Amino acid sequence: MKPEIIPALDLRGGRIVRLHQGDYARETEYALDPIEQARLYRAAGARRLHVVDLDGARGGRFENLAVIEALVVLDLEVQAGGGVRTEDDLRRLFDAGVRRVVLGSIAVRDCECVFDWLRRFGADRFVIALDTRQVDGQWALSSAGWTEPAVQTLDELAPRYERAGARHLLCTDIARDGMLVGPNLDLYAQLAQIAPALSVQASGGVRDCDDINALHGRAAAVILGRSLLEGRVDLAGALGC
Repeated sequence: MKPEIIPALDLRGGRIVRLHQGDYARETEYALDPIEQARLYRAAGARRLHVVDLDGARGGRFENLAVIEALVVLDLEVQAGGGVRTEDDLRRLFDAGVRRVVLGSIAVRDCECVFDWLRRFGADRFVIALDTRQVDGQWALSSAGWTEPAVQTLDELAPRYERAGARHLLCTDIARDGMLVGPNLDLYAQLAQIAPALSVQASGGVRDCDDINALHGRAAAVILGRSLLEGRVDLAGALGC
C-alpha cells in the first residue's frame, strides 16, 4: 500500500512558519491563514492534518490551542502536539477534538507515563514522535522542540514503544527538516528492522513524488510541510503518486 500523505502546519504565534533543522532562530513565515490553508488541503483530498504548536514544543505550554480548535471542525482528522507534558494537557487536546495526540518530549523523557497513557486511552489515540539526528554514528534523540539532547537513542527507544503496544511512530531526521534534500531512506529502513510492528510516519526533506515513491515499503505515511507551502509539490498530485 502506498504511503498516506499528511499535510503539516507548524504554528508559532498563530502563524504558519517553518524552522530550518529545528532552529527557532531560522524561521520562515508564510503569509497564509492556517484555517484557509487547511481548507485547501481538505478540498485537494487530504483526510488528515498534522499540526505542531512550536511555542508549546519549546516552552511547554499551549500557545496555539485556539487555532487547533478551529482546525478540528474542517472534516479533517487532526493529529496535533507540542507542549504535552501532563495528563491535563492531553485531555485539553482530546477535548478540543484532536484525533491523535503527538507525544514528543514526554515520550523521550518519561516513557513509563506514556506507556500508561497507551494502556488507558488506547494506542490509536497517540503518535509517538522520536525525532533524531546522527551523532557519532548513532541516532540521537532530541526534546523540547529539538533544543535539548536526550540520553537514549532511537535504536533503544523505538523497540520499547513497540513492545508497549504503540501503533504510530513519527520520525524526523532533524538535519533534513525543511531542507528539501530528500528523505533519509536508510533511517526508515532501519526503523522497519528494529520496530517492524510500528506504523511509521516519515518526515523531513521530502521534495516530490519520487521521494514519496521511494518511501513505499519503508513508511506508512509521509508528512509534507515546506514542499506544499511553497508549491513545490501539488497535494492532489502527491496523493496520486
